[in-house]
Amino acid sequence: MKIAEALSLRTDARRRVDQLRARITANARYQEGEEPTESSADLLVEAERALDELQSWIGRINRTNAAVDLGADGTMTDALARRDVLRLRHALLTSSADAAAGTGFRQLRSELRHLTSLPVRELRSRADDVARELRELDVRIQQANWTHELMD
Repeated sequence: MKIAEALSLRTDARRRVDQLRARITANARYQEGEEPTESSADLLVEAERALDELQSWIGRINRTNAAVDLGADGTMTDALARRDVLRLRHALLTSSADAAAGTGFRQLRSELRHLTSLPVRELRSRADDVARELRELDVRIQQANWTHELMD
C-alpha cells in the first residue's frame, strides 16, 4: 500500500470518529418516556475501535514518514515540517502586507493620515517566493506519497 492510500484511510478513520462522537452526543441523553434512536454505549464501543484503527494508521504513517528519504528535503517528516512552516510564513507575510497596505481600511480626507511601517511590495514579493517554494515542496511530497510503500 502506498502512503497516499494510507493517508486517505487515516482521513476516513478520523471522519468516522467525528461522526460517531456526534451520534453519541445526540443519543447520550433522552427524555423520560422516549427511547434514544441509537444506543450510546454501542456507539462508544464502535468509536473506541475506530480510534484504535486511527492510531494504527497514524503510527504506520509516522514511521514511514520518518524513514522515507526525499534527498535534499531530508526525510518526509522534515519536508512536512518545512511545508507547515512555509504555510505559516506565507500567511504571516500576506497578512502583514495587507495590514500595511490598509486593505479593508477606508480613510476620509478629514482624518489623520495613516502611514505604513512595512515595505508592502517587498512583503508581497517574499510571499510570492514562499508560495512558489511551498507549491514545489508540496509536489515533491505528493509524488513521494504515491511512490513509497507504507511500512508496518
